Amino acid sequence: MAEAIGRELARQGLDQVFGVVGSGNFHVTNALVAAGARFVAARHEGGAATMADAYARTTQRVAAVTVHQGCGLTNALTGLTEAAKSRTPLLVLAADTAGWNVLSNFNIDQPAVLRGLGIHSETITSPRTAVHDAVRAFRRAAVDRRTVVLNLPLDVQEAEVPPDALPPLQPPVLEAAVAGAGSVERLADLLRSAQRPVLVAGRGARLSGARDVLTELGERSGALLATSAVARGLFAGEEWAVDVSGGFATPMAAELISSADLVVSWGASLNVWTLRAGELLSPDATVVQVDEDPAAIGTHVRVDHGVVGDVRATAAATVESLRARPRTAPSWRTPEVRERIRAGLRWRDVPYDDTGTESLIDPRTLTIALDDILPAERVVAPDGGNFNGYPAMFLDVPDERGFCLTLAFQSIGLGLSTAIGAGLASPGRVAVAGVGDGGFMMSHVELDTAVRLALPLVVVVYNDHAYGAEVHHFGPEGHPLDIVEFPETDIAAIARGYGCEAVTVRTVEDLKGVRDWVDGPRERPLVVDARITVFASWMIAHSFATERTDEVDRHDEAG
Repeated sequence: MAEAIGRELARQGLDQVFGVVGSGNFHVTNALVAAGARFVAARHEGGAATMADAYARTTQRVAAVTVHQGCGLTNALTGLTEAAKSRTPLLVLAADTAGWNVLSNFNIDQPAVLRGLGIHSETITSPRTAVHDAVRAFRRAAVDRRTVVLNLPLDVQEAEVPPDALPPLQPPVLEAAVAGAGSVERLADLLRSAQRPVLVAGRGARLSGARDVLTELGERSGALLATSAVARGLFAGEEWAVDVSGGFATPMAAELISSADLVVSWGASLNVWTLRAGELLSPDATVVQVDEDPAAIGTHVRVDHGVVGDVRATAAATVESLRARPRTAPSWRTPEVRERIRAGLRWRDVPYDDTGTESLIDPRTLTIALDDILPAERVVAPDGGNFNGYPAMFLDVPDERGFCLTLAFQSIGLGLSTAIGAGLASPGRVAVAGVGDGGFMMSHVELDTAVRLALPLVVVVYNDHAYGAEVHHFGPEGHPLDIVEFPETDIAAIARGYGCEAVTVRTVEDLKGVRDWVDGPRERPLVVDARITVFASWMIAHSFATERTDEVDRHDEAG
């Protein structure tokens, strides 16, 4: 039965699998590979889950994770929770103990564990329906754009396919649901009359491929364009785009968004991060939220007009309305606003006092220099921590496929595996992971995976020998910090032990090794052990400010 499930899932189009193989998932994984799927063997199930998450986000297609029963699944739970919170289309093939084998060391109540984390799961229970059930789980991941765990009890896996087995479901036909005409016309009227409209595109806009139609809608409505953090790059190159709204926003972007009289969200949740706990929303602004999920509307912020529908289809209908009856009010797209955007679009153009010394480099100076050295065709994967804003915003990205942010669960240690998954999904690009020393020490085992794959990967470690977020949060209050500070670690030596190239950077001159790697064959990953100056970033001040709101249950960042 395991072989039949693997063959059928591959036939349905499941062609990329990550995992760690044990006895419980050996046969289903081999069946997928035999049927043409590519399998990447990670060194830890948590890394496998995050690689698959990033791959699915980047390609917008279902990827799979395969894990052993019990401990294999629990090892993957942090990565799977991140994927579930992010509505990533992911299928998890999790072996499970036979129902009768309650004394197995591997036995846990897997559906109960997953339910407590908000992860949807299904279980095959009969050889007659097993293949049918597996395809239904794959279909749910694809159509509902969600993470689905398929529990595969060993006794059902080992059974023969009976002659009366149900045939598998056919691949689904996906159709975009257009919002009602009345909702669309009301939105179009708001865009016709607003003096300072802003369109904020989120994950839903990226998933539905709405870039071009939203760009046209911006032209017809005179709106400025912004994205949530996870959709960064969607409007790259557009002259009326202000990049990211929220904690990552530049001072220019924050000022313009906070002065908007109409904010229209397109597949963005408008959560505490995207609106800086409401700071970026004018009290007089009208708020419209477009989302295919009715439950998402108004979850984080008051909404004056909710529109339920596919983002791209609804945006196209709104464009048609504005074509039929164009806007006549003066546009916000003036030469003065254009110049403000041009001058303040990038964080690297915001003046700062360089804190570098002979032995430590300012993280802003480091990242600006890397932005100039690294190839423009890149995919950037920032981890969480005090340093987070530097790789997230000081490194330019070419488009929406060039940025992958796995921070919905606020866990550190995911950035390296994110870069591996996104890099595999982006042939021809250099994958760039921006991580803290804390997150690196949690996850560096996956450097072995990157070396085996000969992946063109650069791992930038912002190394302050501490969990920097906690240092800067609790230090000013006079608390002892020895429990979050560590002796100096030679990260470059660790990286070389895995077979990576590595450089230790204390000044800009030390980045010659990065230039040499870029000019070379890029056949081995490069790890940059950057010894950085220590100060609280603008991002960490914003991060801890959100703890004082009731809108988010935040896990303290470390690293």
